[in-house]
Amino acid sequence: MRITGGEQVRQAVADAVAVLGTATGRDWGTVRAGSLEWSCRGTAAHIASDLIAYAGNLAGRAQSAYVPFEITVDGTDDGLDPADNAGLLHVIETTGALLTATVDTTPRHVRAFHPYPFRSANREGFAAMGIAEVLLHTHDMAQGLGLAYEPPAELCRFVLTRIFPHVRPGPDHWHTLLWATGRGELPGRPRLTEWRWSNNLVITSERLTLEGVTPAAAFDLAAGGDGGFDWVEGGPIDGTREGAGMLLKQYEAGTHRPEWGMYVLVRPDDDRALGAMGFHGTPDPDGRVEIGYDLAEPARGHGYATEALRTLAAWALARDDVRTVFATVERDNTASRAVLKRAGFTQVSAPEDDGGDGGLYAYELRG
Repeated sequence: MRITGGEQVRQAVADAVAVLGTATGRDWGTVRAGSLEWSCRGTAAHIASDLIAYAGNLAGRAQSAYVPFEITVDGTDDGLDPADNAGLLHVIETTGALLTATVDTTPRHVRAFHPYPFRSANREGFAAMGIAEVLLHTHDMAQGLGLAYEPPAELCRFVLTRIFPHVRPGPDHWHTLLWATGRGELPGRPRLTEWRWSNNLVITSERLTLEGVTPAAAFDLAAGGDGGFDWVEGGPIDGTREGAGMLLKQYEAGTHRPEWGMYVLVRPDDDRALGAMGFHGTPDPDGRVEIGYDLAEPARGHGYATEALRTLAAWALARDDVRTVFATVERDNTASRAVLKRAGFTQVSAPEDDGGDGGLYAYELRG
């Protein structure tokens, strides 16, 4: 069964409500939520506000800004009797149910606005952001109220492998998430004072979307799964799985940077994944970055690889830290060499040259 994130949102909310429900007799308005400046009451209202905002943006398919609405808890500015603590938890349950339903019913390819860092997120991204808000702010409230709270490790892993791809895994998922959000210590790592999560980047071309692969998708691809994509016949091929394995090595070493990772090439007309393309790592000090790619057999011969290569190379060369995109190709891979030439790359060495790259043809495209 493919994971969308809806069930994970439901579980995160249920666990939080169960823990906080043991302290509804306290005055949440006078108790500070852990290290936050907010009270526990204000923090609970914030959780609900985020859950409904994420559900609204995803359901409304917002593209350039948040949908202009907000939730108001009774007693804030409306003259009504204030909601008690049990009522606040009911609001969190309700907004969590709305996000769960939205995630579960949103098609895989849909993206909606979120400002950081690439201006959009898919259903898994919105689910992960909602779960993060619930886990972290329940932690904050539990600290203030003196309650024991530790969420299930798999919920923390869901968040880390989808919106914290730049964070090296730690000894356990919960303490890694706390460290990644400035709330805890990890041996050998400085405590963070600033942090951001990172939804995956999607780059569009005329006929394709290049969808950044998260560590969660890479784990599945490397293990023989589909990575959450609907593939054309024969896909994903070995090269895609090898690329996923390369991404995972970088992730586990803490060197993965999502925009310099792997992208799955998706045909929007039918939402079919055709192959993969991506960088072997971040640009070197000279501004060189290596690119590689593959396509499943049914997708070859239609110009998809050339189109994607032009798009991704142009994206890289538009950045200040890249001067050259290069690729290497085996001697017998004439089709791949032709793709590079059509995309504007220039051959700079051949296997028989003294400067040949380990028996491979080498090509470059300069900015």
